[in-house]
Amino acid sequence: MASRQLPPWVNHLIGCQRTPAGNRHLGLLLAGLAGTINSAGFLAVSHFTAHMTGIVATIASALAQGSLALLLPALAALLSFVLGALGATLLVRLARRSGACSEYAYPLLLEGMLLGGFALWGDGLERHFTGFITLTLLLLGFVMGLQNAVMTQLSRAEIRVTHLTGIITDIGIELGKFATPHPAEPQNRQKLDTLLLLAGCFCLGGVAGIMGFNRAGYLIFAAPALLLCVLSAAPVRADLCRAGTG
Repeated sequence: MASRQLPPWVNHLIGCQRTPAGNRHLGLLLAGLAGTINSAGFLAVSHFTAHMTGIVATIASALAQGSLALLLPALAALLSFVLGALGATLLVRLARRSGACSEYAYPLLLEGMLLGGFALWGDGLERHFTGFITLTLLLLGFVMGLQNAVMTQLSRAEIRVTHLTGIITDIGIELGKFATPHPAEPQNRQKLDTLLLLAGCFCLGGVAGIMGFNRAGYLIFAAPALLLCVLSAAPVRADLCRAGTG
């Protein structure tokens, strides 16, 4: 099988044979990257792109006020997030049908390429393109939806990485189980630790995104782009080699 050709750490993180540890470690990595992209994107265009609850609330507020200036950016972020999730699902399902070992790698490779392009050309677009804010919201919303859908599918909806409402809720539930032990609802220390780490990684990623954007501008997006491309390149290459010799 092609997955056996992958470096062990790559196979652990993104191979098609999933394990709870692999899901957890990939989730922590992607949560950190999501925090970086979300915070750096906010400094770039004054809008968060991972927080769908806030975005839908903004749409409602804009509709109530009749404000196109508020409505259009929020709609762009919402639509692009949905399209990103749709695109990730299509790529995963197409790769799965062909028996590829890189079914989860293609969406992340696409995300890395998009972020890499934005890192290189974001500054020029901001200076010379009047629709820069809308374009940025479309791009970053798309990659957030892409990334969250990949993690949701490979972990069977146990781990999400681009927003924290569900994670913080689950932390409260797990703490409640520890506060009031009951045999019917056993305590799960590993789950609680994972939830806390996901929230922590998102927060640390946000700190890195803010500090990085303040120092390097749009080049900060090159860091997550490089990590995603390095992670996903080996599975994609293994599939291409398999197809070439098949």
